[in-house]
This record gives sequence, C-alpha cells and structure tokens, in this order.
Amino acid sequence: MFKPSSKVIQYVSVFALSIAVKIAIVMAVVTPMNAAAQTTPSSFADLAEKLLPTVVNISSIQNAEEQSPSKQNPFGGQPSFPGLPENHPFNDMFNDFFEQQAPTPQPQNRMPASAMGSGFIIDKGKGLIITNNHVIKDADEIKVTLHNDTILSATLVGSDKKTDIAVLKVDFTGQNVTETSFGDSDIMRVGDWIVAIGNPFGLGGTVTAGIISARARDIQSGPYDDYIQTDASINHGNSGGPMFNLNGEVIGINTAIFSPTGGSVGIGFAIPSALAKPVINQLVDFGRTRRGWLGVRIQTVTEDIASSLGLTKPAGALVADVTKTGPAEAAKIQAGDVILAFDNKPVREMRNLPRIVAETNINTAVPVILWRNGKRVSVSVTIGELEKAEDSGILSASANDTINEEEDEDKGELIGKLGLTVMPLNDALRDEYALSADMNGLIITDIDSNSDAAKEGITTGDVITDINQKSVTSPDDLKKEIKASLLSGRNAVLLLINSQDNIQFVAVKLEHSKKDK
Repeated sequence: MFKPSSKVIQYVSVFALSIAVKIAIVMAVVTPMNAAAQTTPSSFADLAEKLLPTVVNISSIQNAEEQSPSKQNPFGGQPSFPGLPENHPFNDMFNDFFEQQAPTPQPQNRMPASAMGSGFIIDKGKGLIITNNHVIKDADEIKVTLHNDTILSATLVGSDKKTDIAVLKVDFTGQNVTETSFGDSDIMRVGDWIVAIGNPFGLGGTVTAGIISARARDIQSGPYDDYIQTDASINHGNSGGPMFNLNGEVIGINTAIFSPTGGSVGIGFAIPSALAKPVINQLVDFGRTRRGWLGVRIQTVTEDIASSLGLTKPAGALVADVTKTGPAEAAKIQAGDVILAFDNKPVREMRNLPRIVAETNINTAVPVILWRNGKRVSVSVTIGELEKAEDSGILSASANDTINEEEDEDKGELIGKLGLTVMPLNDALRDEYALSADMNGLIITDIDSNSDAAKEGITTGDVITDINQKSVTSPDDLKKEIKASLLSGRNAVLLLINSQDNIQFVAVKLEHSKKDK
C-alpha cells in the first residue's frame, strides 16, 4: 500500500487549510447578503390582519344642487393632483378622462352626491380619524364605515387645505376598534417596503404593497410639498388612507396619483408623517393650523445668482421682497439677503424654508443666518402667525395690472451689455405702464430677444429697481455697477425686477461683445 511521505502530508494539510479559509471568507460575505435577503417578507398576511381594523372607509355627502355638474368627479375622493394650478398640464389629462367617463348630468335629479375616500384611527378614546381634506371638503354629512361594516356619523375637527389633511371625530362607544400610531418617515429610504390600505373605487378594505420609489417629490400642489412616491397600487378612493412601514406604523397619508388612465400605473404620492404630525396636532388642539410666518417672498438661488452674490455654490433662499410690518422687516432682513439657516436648521434649497418656518412656534425668537454683501450676517427674528397675516389682508394678492405696450418716440438708452433699453421712471411712464405712484427705478422699453435677460424672462414693461442690491434711478447707475462687476471678475449682475408687482431677483450674464451707448 502507498504511504505518503511526511512532506506530502504537510503539503496536503496546507492546501486543505487554504481551502477552508477561502470557504470561510466566502461564507462571511454570503451570510450577511442572505440575512439581508431574509428581511423581504414572504407574506404580508399577518401585518394586514393586524392593520385592517385601523382603517376606515369615508363617504362625504354634499347636496347635488350645490355642486356644478362639470366639477363633479365620478370616481370621488381621489384627485389627480390636489390643488394644482388651473394651467398645469396634468389637469388637462385628467379632465379629459373624467369628461369621457362622467355620466350625462340629470338636472331634475336631487339625490345627494357622494365622494368616497379612506382614513385611519389614531385615537380610539377620543374618536380621532385622519383623512385628506379633499375627501370631506364642502361635505354636508360625513359617514365612516368601520372594518366590521358598522356605519357611524363623523364631525369635522379641523382641516388644512395647504397640506390636504383633515381630522374627524367619531363616537366609538360600544365599538371594538383598533388604533394605529405614526412612525418616522424621515428614516425611510428609497427601496423600503410599504403597505397601503384603503377604499379604492368604494370596494372596501383593500391591501396593496410596494416600495418607496422616491422621496421629497414636489408635485406643485401646495407650499409644503414633500411627497413620498410609491409603486404600490393606489386608486381613486385610497385618498386619506395610511401608508405603513413593516412595523405597522403610519409613515404616510396616501393623497394623489399620476395616471393617464384614471387607474393605478404605479405612481402614487403620500404625505410623509413627519409633515403630517405637526399639522394634525394643531388641528386637534386648536381646530385650525397656527403656522409660523416670516414675512418674505423668496426665490431659488441659481448658479448664476450664487455667482453674482459671491456664494461658492447655489444654496439657501433668496429674499426677493420683505412684507411691510412683518417679522422679517422688524428683524431688518432685506431684499437681496440669502437665508442660509433658520432656527439652527440649514436651508439647503429655497423650498425647505417655508416648511421650517411654518413648523416654528409662534412668538418665539429664533436665529437666522444671512448672506449679505459677501459675508455671513446673524439676526434674530420673532415669528408671527401666518393665518393672522392672511386674515388681516397683509398677504392679499397683488393686482395683476395690464401693461400698456405703446411705445414712446424716445425708447430710452441702450445698455448693450444687458441687451436692454431703459428709461428713468416719471409720472407719464407710470400712467402709461399702469405702475403705482411710488414705483421707482428704470423701466425696460425694449429688449434684445437674443440676450440673456430675455432668456431669463425679463420683458418690456418690467422695472429694474436694483442692481447688485443697490437702487437705480438712471442708466448711469446700471453702467457703473456693470463696470464694477467686470473689474471684480464677475460675468453677471443681479437685477431686482418688478414685473406687474411680482418682485424677484434675476441674474443676467453680461454680453462682453456689445457696447453701451
């Protein structure tokens, strides 16, 4: 019989040890991957069984004679995008669909119209239910159907159209109901599993599952848009229903869908719980919202604007106008300031600021970090109340006057590096262009259609009130600042434009090939 030498045995042992080590390394890598894969649920049955009793169906009834037939939604409860501007392209698509599907109006029919939606119980002791504002808007009567098909009447505690949230109250005496709780939407990540439960097309408790497809979606439905996007099936009637994480906590309120057909195509939107909870707390405590108010009109800091202000990167919110008698004016915040941080919270982009301010306690003094004249400036501002400002008329919309486009024989002076022809304002020009008597600056009487100013949306009839945060009264003021910008190495200037009382900063690139008159 062959007997291996000790050297052969040694080689074999080393080889075997090497193989064992490699296997161990592979297992160390594979095991966590398998462990991660095991977190994917094999079934949602246990979770659905636990959560279904927390969800209710909501029917809101409105007298038919109070509704315009053209405004009725045959599916009820779930708009395409709630609160979109009338000229938004999504509206045309959904209106066309609804007109095709809507039944022929019957004027003699006085039966009440109803809309269907969903909701969820957050406090069974107090009888509190959360849903969307658009589900119960203008309702004369609200009915809630529990998981066991019991129908109860509900009253409205409070609602908020800006975030599309409403709180209802129901008497649950003698009812065996289950409440749910909110989770932290801020820790949810794209790709996380979620479960949605609601009342699609009035079918009753329906469970769908999917993942978070995107975060922080802005669908232009309101000033605080921060939607969670999901591919879970959400249809008309799911509005106001909960979006759950796998711990059974509500991390979103299903609110809107995007769909060319009216049904689910895998693009649904939910209000994150982090945004909803402060609103709900205010509605429960006061019956209305009490949002913080700063008193500024703001705009996005673009790369060109950042460059013109000496910022290293576009960030923050640019103050275009300050409301008279508002908190910002009292704190000496100025048009042209860039708000970089508010109440120790960074303002990474313009749309972050309204929500941060709204969630700040009223009548509290908070620190604000500004970028002004090329350096950081700290101020303290005492927060006002948005709703009081709106009720008092301080925030009423400006008149949208029509501009008289008739041209003067003398069009003014050409500022070639801007591609603009301007004239100092006088009473005759104010009358001609329907401007207020206290308007000052340079009116634009002509514009080069190929200029950067034209590309930025500036047009004839607009008034330049400031350049590089300095007021202007003559064409020489513009030339002086243009020259200073070029000498400092900047290839753009920052203009403050008043366009039909819409005030905003516009960064305009300088055209080096053109010469001024």
